[in-house]
Order: sequence, then C-alpha cells, then structure tokens
Amino acid sequence: MKKPSKKLPAIAYTIVGHDLAAHLFHVSVTVAAPDDGGQIFALPAWIPGSYMIREFSRNIVRIRAESKGEPVELTKLDKHSWQAAPLADRSAALTVHYEVYAWDLSVRAAHLDQNHGFFNGTSVFLRVLGQEDQPHMVDIQRPAHEAAQNWRVATSLPELKAKRYGFGTYIASDYDELIDHPVELGDFALATFKAHGIPHDIVITGRVPNLDLARLSADLKKICETQIAFFEPKTKKAPVDRYVFMTMAVGDGYGGLEHRASTALICNRNDLPTTSAKTKDVSDGYLQYLGLCSHEYFHTWNVKRIKPAAFAPYNLQVENYSPLLWLFEGFTSYYDDLMLVRAGIIDEPAYFKLLGKTMGSVLRGAGRLKQSVADSSFDAWGKYYRQDENAPNAIVSYYTKGSLIGLALDLSIRAKTGGEKSLDDVMRALWTRYGRDFYAGGGRGVTPAEAEALFDEISGGRFKPFFDKYIRGTEDLPLAKLLAPFGVKYNDERKPGKPSFDANLGKDGNDCKLSAVHENGAAHRAGLSAGDILIAVDGLRVTAANLDNLLSRYAVGDTVEIHAFRRDELMTFDLTLQGDRVPAISLALEPAAKKPSGPLRPSASR
Repeated sequence: MKKPSKKLPAIAYTIVGHDLAAHLFHVSVTVAAPDDGGQIFALPAWIPGSYMIREFSRNIVRIRAESKGEPVELTKLDKHSWQAAPLADRSAALTVHYEVYAWDLSVRAAHLDQNHGFFNGTSVFLRVLGQEDQPHMVDIQRPAHEAAQNWRVATSLPELKAKRYGFGTYIASDYDELIDHPVELGDFALATFKAHGIPHDIVITGRVPNLDLARLSADLKKICETQIAFFEPKTKKAPVDRYVFMTMAVGDGYGGLEHRASTALICNRNDLPTTSAKTKDVSDGYLQYLGLCSHEYFHTWNVKRIKPAAFAPYNLQVENYSPLLWLFEGFTSYYDDLMLVRAGIIDEPAYFKLLGKTMGSVLRGAGRLKQSVADSSFDAWGKYYRQDENAPNAIVSYYTKGSLIGLALDLSIRAKTGGEKSLDDVMRALWTRYGRDFYAGGGRGVTPAEAEALFDEISGGRFKPFFDKYIRGTEDLPLAKLLAPFGVKYNDERKPGKPSFDANLGKDGNDCKLSAVHENGAAHRAGLSAGDILIAVDGLRVTAANLDNLLSRYAVGDTVEIHAFRRDELMTFDLTLQGDRVPAISLALEPAAKKPSGPLRPSASR
C-alpha cells in the first residue's frame, strides 16, 4: 500500500444532519491512499454488545464515489460492501458520499429529527478495508436547520480541533475506536462530576421537567467510585480519562449499550429524579435507571476490556459466537444491583427484593430445563435476540440465570475459603490478566477453559462439577442451600390456591390477549395458544382489566368454558383452572443472624 498524502489524514469522515424532517444524515469518507486494485468499503452488520445481525447497510439510501471532482464507479459486492474502480491517478484521494436514513429510536443505531440527533459509528461510518488500523478523523457538522442552532455535541470521542461539546473535528486511533464512541447532538441537559479524579458527564436529552441533576450526579458518583475501587482497590485508577452517560428520556422505553468510555441509555422520563420530590426515597423507576447505569458502567471493565476470545477482535460482518456471555452479561447483571448496595444507594432489604425477583423470573420458564446458559450464550444470535411467544418454554436468559450463577459462585468461593476469597477476586484476576492492558496492546481475550480454571485457582477447589451441572447443564441452582450458611432465608411464597390460566397476558386495545402460554399449564392443556384473544369466561365478557376478578369467583380445579378468537375464527375451550405457579421468592436475614459476610460486602482479600 502506498503512503498517504501528508496533506490529508489517512481516513477522514464528515457527517451532518442533512434533512432533519426526512431523518437523513449525509456522510462522506475520504481515503487519502485508496487501494490500487479498487478500494472496498463495508458497513458493519451488527454492533458490539447487541448480538444480532441488524444489516445497518439497509439504511443507506444512496451512495456515490468521486475523485478529483470526477465520478468513480462503485460496484456492490454483497449486502453491505462496495468496491470503487481503480483510480487512473494513483496519487489521488477517493471520496464516497452517502445518505443514511436514521429513524431508529434505540441505543443500537441512529436517529435524527428536529429535536436531536444520535448515531453509533456502526450505523454511519463505512469501514475502509485494509486501512482499519489507520487514524480516523471525523468532522461533525452542525445541521443548517434553525432547530439545530442551539445544539451541542456529546461524545467521549477525543477532540482534534473541536472544543468540548462543540461541532468540529474529532479523532480516533483506528476504526475500532471510531465506532466505540456514540454521539448525541441536541440541546441537552448536562452535568459533570468527578469519580476518583476522572470527569464523568451526564447528558439527558428529551423533555424532563424539574430534573434533579444534582441528585443524579451524587448517586452516580457513588456508583462509579465503588466500581473503580472494586477493580483497582490500591490505585483507584479508572480505565478511562473521561466517561459520558448519554440518556434519551422518552414516554416509554428502557435499554442501554456499553462502550469503552461511554454508554447510550434510554429510559422513561418519569424514572429520572425530580427536584419537586418530597422525599429522597429511591422510587422503583429511579432504582431501575440507576441499576441500568451501574450495569453499563461495569461493562467498562467486563466485556469492553475483559473480552471473550471470540470478540478479540470483532468480526463485524458475521456472527461472533461465544459460550461465555453468562460471564460477561450474567456477572455484570449480578454486580449491577450489588454495587448499589455497596455504594449505599439501597439497603439490604431492597437488594433482597431485587434478587428474589430475579430468582422468580428464572424459575418461571420451562426453558431453563432445556437450554444451558453456555448454549444460550452461543445461540444468542438466533434465539435470545430473536425471541418469540414460545421463548419462556424454550430458552433461558444468560443475563438472569447468569447473574444467579454469579451469586452461587460467589457464595461457594466464600464458603470454601472461609470468606478469604470471593467472586470479587476472580473478577480482579480477569481484569489484571486480560483487561487492564487490552487497548495498550498487552491484553487478549479469555477462553472458556481459562475462565473455568480461574475459579479453581482462586478458591483452591474444583469447580468442574458446578460448571457441568449449572453452566453446561440445566439443573436449577441450589440457592436456598448456598444462602443458608450466610444467615439468609429463602422462601417461595407463591399462591397455589389462586386460580390461574398459567399464561402471560397482554393487551390488544381493551381485549385480553395471551402473549405466552406456559408449557403444561392450564391454558396449554385446554388448547389455547399465544396470540389468542379471550372473549368470555362462562359467558361473561373478558377484558384486559377484569380477568382476575372473573377468576376470583372460582376455585382451583373448576372447569370453565372459554371463548376466544384465533385470528378471525371464534373457538371454544374447556379449561380446568390450576393453582398459580408463578414463583414468588423472598429473601430475608434470619432474626438471630449477624450481618452476613456474604456478597453484600467485598471479600477480605485485596
């Protein structure tokens, strides 16, 4: 490959909101030294952290290439790749112009309208094949629309000539870094706090009356400092020079996606704290939001730097299979709420309530007895991220069961070592061996065998039987037995006397619609299916609001006549009511127990 021109960066992008009402970004990429044989460009098919092929190239509306003002032929090679014709002047630069349709209001892609703009690099920046390791510059330009005159730029991407929060040029050392810093454009609320000396920005886009940024900053500071000290107890050194929490507040939404120095979040605006609150109690919605922030921040270490070998490096054009998502997502789900306790955001009873809810959700689905979390991890691309109405009966979540595996391993290690070691020590070992130097060139991905061996090394025990039963196998975790030595009582308070269909209910307008039918439950045995709309029980009309009241007049074992529409056909079913099988797990400290030396507090070793 010939050397790039000194007058141009090797790879230079521009991006601007071209038509806000049409939701179009105009993007260009200039290659100073294109491949002599014809430069190939490709847009990623998926975004790291969200394990599904999303075909982002489908949003490219039109595309063309030019060099020295003259058109250059582009040939489409497949659904996400193009090749430019070789240039007659081999010293000339090549520019590709294209428009990207951005109307996906999520954390995964790109969105643009008169209120704001947001994009992940995987949705908008074509990859220049063969030159991914070159420096990549991007000029983020202000849209010409009058609605954008007060907009600012929020991103953790390092500034080149742009000022902080300003439009202008930003720089990345390579393509992988370029696409790992999402960008928010808009007239957003902004606050900054320092966690162990490192600035952290909070960016909130969307209308949020009386937003209490001071409280949010104080709570996130506690969470971030707790996590930094968790991984680096001696130095308190964060793995970033700056971090950005980007949140889109909407009427109804929830989600997050991790990046190396930032996270993109979406939440219900009512979940955010308000200055008009009469108490400082943590509402359920605010607790959910803080748990989401904690989860994505923990990923700064666990998956962004400590990576499975299959992700080091990513292949962004095809699926990247790993059986370890139970560790990278599951353990992150275990620590997200645990960090809220250790940071002093919630107390032990509140944590036990969250933990009991997770336990119940895992026990609810028959899929846990058919699919292991190792298989769930490997099959994320085709099953977990493509769930249908039969998901509870067919799959297990590597998030929720993975978090309980984290709890079980933590309790087991503490019990084996008399509290001297814990899962904390495993995470710190993963960090020092595989994560700390990852972006400095000294790190590498961890293999399944290396991850498993680490538990034996830290504990001095043998964890292969545990892995065979609960990770590669499908047995239920013996949580009651594991919790007992730490003074925690496990109770299942389900209501077997309450008559039930054993189905998940949804709404279709005012109608009651079955969203999922649980295997071997009353609805299944009667012949009802997901998608059926209930019309009547024993001749009385059913609505989305009154089914429980109707069933309260019956006893378990009674048979009722059900009328339901399946598509446009009216059907009749005889259903024998069963006792409620929904697990209702509660945890509590035994009255005579002292404060447990369990996971609520860090292990003794440092």
